[in-house]
Amino acid sequence: MTAQTAISSSDTPAPAADALAVRARNGDHEAFAELVERHYDSIYRTAWRWCGNPSDAEDVAQEVCIKLGAAIAGFDGRSAFSSWLYRITLNAVRDMQRARSRRSRHVDAYAKVAPSQQAADQETTATSRQLWAAVRQLPEQQRDAVLLVYAEELSHADAAQVMGIKEATVSYHVHAARKTLRGLL
Repeated sequence: MTAQTAISSSDTPAPAADALAVRARNGDHEAFAELVERHYDSIYRTAWRWCGNPSDAEDVAQEVCIKLGAAIAGFDGRSAFSSWLYRITLNAVRDMQRARSRRSRHVDAYAKVAPSQQAADQETTATSRQLWAAVRQLPEQQRDAVLLVYAEELSHADAAQVMGIKEATVSYHVHAARKTLRGLL
């Protein structure tokens, strides 16, 4: 899976999505509406993997769509639209998590997830749930690297572009995360 298919619908090749983003940036309201429509599900899935909670993922996805309205003017095409959108989504997740942490440092957000509320594509085994819960406890850079590489199936190079770091640094974070996870699990 490429970075493009991870964040957008599989029938939208990267150049088409980037061209649509350029049209939206230039004030084409229909292009913007189409961008939101095409990418909403992928934004939600990405947010869900980071949050682990469908309600929070929905909040983040809606926030990203709102932010996208203002942020699209800043899309300069230096990176793929999908990478740019990942950054906005990850920043929105972090903003939500920081706000929640400030409100209550003792709330276990993952305990609120009832099995009937879990996203359709969530791993169903107890081991998988434990693993992803442990991944969410990793330090930020390690967590992001693991989620991008293993959950979103990006290459180390694509993950590096999303994170704004070198490919070797992504590899280091994945390696460090594996060591940390062995201790947690």
